[in-house]
Amino acid sequence: MKWLIISVVMMSLIGSVMWVMPTPRQRFQAQLRLRARQLGFQVQLVKLELPRATGEMEGESISVPVYRLPRHNLSREQKEHWVPWTICRVATLATAGLPEGWSWIRGEGRLSPAALESIAKAISELPDDVVAMESTPIHLSVFWNEGEGQALEQIKRASEPLLEARV
Repeated sequence: MKWLIISVVMMSLIGSVMWVMPTPRQRFQAQLRLRARQLGFQVQLVKLELPRATGEMEGESISVPVYRLPRHNLSREQKEHWVPWTICRVATLATAGLPEGWSWIRGEGRLSPAALESIAKAISELPDDVVAMESTPIHLSVFWNEGEGQALEQIKRASEPLLEARV
């Protein structure tokens, strides 16, 4: 009986320790987010309100990690006259100037053709698990489901031309 009690207590202790340990997915995310910070990204978990997709009654709200690259190359005047935009990977009617499968949340019809071309090029270089992009005078954001670790460098390469072109 004594050994049974000791083994139950030990199993309980081991179970508690295992419950507190991070899962392989959590370890992957921690390493990925550490690498992102080293590349200059700011990482946050945000709630993204997607527009109503074609044929749906209401839009979806998802919780997704966002990888943000701060803007350092804008003057005060450029910040004041900045045209913010947000696009997402949802089929809606607001698709002017975007590749197929992408739609506007904010900024439709307010950007130049050159800016739209830069955005389309960046979209073509992004991994498939990127769900949205946003540009403000403060940062360029990529909403990403963190599928593969090597996609982080791909996101950085796709985002840098947009930062340099001030789109």
